[in-house]
Amino acid sequence: MSSRLTSDLASGALTEALADIAEDAARVILPYWRNGVVAEAKADDSPVTRADREAEALILERLEALYPGVQTVAEEAAAADGVPAEAADWFWLIDPLDGTRGFIEGRESYTVNIALVRRGAVVAGVVTAPATATTWRSGKPGEGAFRRRFGEAWQAVKVRNRPAAPMALLSHSMTDEEADRLASRHGCVQWQGTDSSLKFCLIAEGRFDAYPRTGPTSEWDTAAGQAVLEAAGGRVMAEDGQPLRYGKPCFANGGFVALGG
Repeated sequence: MSSRLTSDLASGALTEALADIAEDAARVILPYWRNGVVAEAKADDSPVTRADREAEALILERLEALYPGVQTVAEEAAAADGVPAEAADWFWLIDPLDGTRGFIEGRESYTVNIALVRRGAVVAGVVTAPATATTWRSGKPGEGAFRRRFGEAWQAVKVRNRPAAPMALLSHSMTDEEADRLASRHGCVQWQGTDSSLKFCLIAEGRFDAYPRTGPTSEWDTAAGQAVLEAAGGRVMAEDGQPLRYGKPCFANGGFVALGG
């Protein structure tokens, strides 16, 4: 592995660079938002747009220029060509536009996600919300997590201590009855439906307390958000009670819960 990758990870320069890349991808996406974007159906019936593909192309090109030779696992490339047979020791997980359905419908909660995984553990990640011009990133090991508006200085964020009336974030795809049951299972008395990896970031900055998920997700849906949340003092636990790991068969997740303080 290149010395630049490991030194930039150690110094925090890596997520600074990833943030710039994700924000440039956001600028590719924004002209399509609320502008009559046309979606196509992928093999799994999930939607994809030109915005997804163009943002992914930019991210892949920029990552290869900065850190050549690192394996990439990216949503649209995986849809077109299949996922790699196995994960390398180091690899990128990329979702260029998480929450495509909401993006097509004009909602704000869609994100750009870039994460770095080492031997199954996510070690760095950036999430950008183009509609609100906001980016979250993990810092160097032990430094914490940060948020900025585009063009502004980074501000530290951290999870809150669990309040007397915890609040959950849940997928929009759930029925109210399902959501009530899932929220209460994790001790939450209220819940809100939200798209995309934004849920991890809202817990990371202390606005919510839990994000339980029972339905299937892909690893590129969760890795960057997990990196931010863990850096902010939270946890993302698989069904076995261990931290959610990466490089699993087909790069697919089972159930998990993301927790704040």
